[in-house]
Amino acid sequence: MSAYPPDAGLDTARTSGAQDVWDTAAIRRGHLRVRTLVTLRWMVIGGEIALLAAMAFGLRYPAPYFLCAIVVAAGAFVNVLTGVASPPQRVMGDREAVAQLSLDVLQMSFLLGLIGGTANPFILILLAPVTLAAATLPLRPLLVVGGLAAGLSMLLAVVSLPYPSVHPEPRLTLEFRLAAGIANVAGIALVAGYVRQSVVEAARMALALDVTQTVLAREQKLSALGALAAAAAHELGTPLATIAIVAKEMAREATQQQVKEDAELLIAQADRCREILKRLAATPDKATDEVHERLSLRQLVQEVIEPHANASKDVRVEAIVTGAKDMKTPDIRRLPEITHAFTTFVENAVDFAKSEILVSARFDADSISIEVRDDGPGFAPEILAKLGEPYVTSRPGAEGSRTGHIGMGLGFFISKTLLERTGAEVTFHNAKPRGAVVAARWPRSLVEVV
Repeated sequence: MSAYPPDAGLDTARTSGAQDVWDTAAIRRGHLRVRTLVTLRWMVIGGEIALLAAMAFGLRYPAPYFLCAIVVAAGAFVNVLTGVASPPQRVMGDREAVAQLSLDVLQMSFLLGLIGGTANPFILILLAPVTLAAATLPLRPLLVVGGLAAGLSMLLAVVSLPYPSVHPEPRLTLEFRLAAGIANVAGIALVAGYVRQSVVEAARMALALDVTQTVLAREQKLSALGALAAAAAHELGTPLATIAIVAKEMAREATQQQVKEDAELLIAQADRCREILKRLAATPDKATDEVHERLSLRQLVQEVIEPHANASKDVRVEAIVTGAKDMKTPDIRRLPEITHAFTTFVENAVDFAKSEILVSARFDADSISIEVRDDGPGFAPEILAKLGEPYVTSRPGAEGSRTGHIGMGLGFFISKTLLERTGAEVTFHNAKPRGAVVAARWPRSLVEVV
């Protein structure tokens, strides 16, 4: 949904492939930085050293500490090489990231195999590389790292040295070690899935918010161009008048025909410039700065319905303004957020309305509200429950759309976000007996120009 033509809408499908919003989302590519990997590795290596020190000097467990030290030292050596070989801010490719994290999984598994395998409760450290992969890599690399960690968890249930202990005890049963391995696999899947879902939702929201900022920036640039035109019309008036006076004097006093013709040409071009500036000055609604601009509530609703008044011969779009008795219709600030959002709502309603769309503005002593109501089928229950979130849409394709717009479910999200930035309370609901209603309400102090 967009207030712009189908070829310009920010959530419009430009090509068949563009409808996959993830083609531009950060989740499609890995973003694991060298510095992040090196820092987290040092944390894990520090934990491994602390664990071995506690077992050796605190609990005094017998274990092959020399071999364990070699494994930890190998991990530290690889980490030093990684940190030295690349700039800290470099983003790894997916294959390189998979190789690095797989190496971490192997190093941890080898260490755990020397101190009990799945019988050692610190088997949970295998979650660390998988969690990092879930947070920074696309799905396929994550599955590779997660699959390796899960496979080694089950291998450690049957291939490992006995769990160290001061008092020799029977080796834990195979059933227990297998159950511990399965539990670790379940933990890997659960944590990776949880982190992955959180990252996906964050990426979706970041992409949608980025589009929202782009919409607002475009509106602000258009308004700034209007302000520049108004300033140019004001500032250029005086020098053009001076040029016209001098040119007339030259034409009157010219002794040569060529000089006289040149002076008359200057006069004609100066008059043309003054006509252009006059037209700019005659349209203040397009040539004033949004911060200082004001318009009546009636003008606002007319601007909202104007782009879609004749969008379909089957749907009539009307606007009304009502208010408390004996109260003057308020003037409000021209905010591009409000115009864009409600034009989007009207455009959406055109595709779903049966025969009529009503845009109504109401005001009282405390508040101002605007509502878009249509007589269509209303919001589907599954859509209504998530309306206002990004990528939620039931709009038909171009062949079934009256406006020709193909949305990707960003219009309502963008509009709701923009309106809430102005201080509005935005609501969506179904009307009785049918139809959809979208409304926004502001305290008068936020939008009224006194």
